[in-house]
Amino acid sequence: MDRGPRRRLVAVVVAGLVPWTVVVVGTDLTLVFSFGLFNTNPPELLSVYSYFVRLTDALPQFIESWGSGVLLYAFALASAVAGVVWREDVRLTALALAGAGLTQLPVFLGFNRRLNYVAVPVGSLVLLILVWWYYLPAIRGDTSTQ
Repeated sequence: MDRGPRRRLVAVVVAGLVPWTVVVVGTDLTLVFSFGLFNTNPPELLSVYSYFVRLTDALPQFIESWGSGVLLYAFALASAVAGVVWREDVRLTALALAGAGLTQLPVFLGFNRRLNYVAVPVGSLVLLILVWWYYLPAIRGDTSTQ
């Protein structure tokens, strides 16, 4: 299977478009993406910038790790782009992606501690599988991924 820089870049972009955490509260649904939050009641997309800069009054502490994950993901995306146009240190990209995936675990746990909330860490699984499938062989020195 081809695991070259272009294929890795596409996989990283797709991982950013997948909901990182799916939160269900009764009949309401909230999707936590790398670029913002989408609520279904009322339908609204709130960007990461708006959430962390404009609405900083009463943020739950566990949600702050989402911002760290977004920054790590942005670094991984920039590194994957660099791999297509120049050179990529796959170890740094893998570390940033794994870090972004792990930062969603406090979000998952924080929402699940609330009464009647159910959260599923979809993005954590996607990001960690991405590291395992595309970046571990490259780190181990598999020549087909260089």
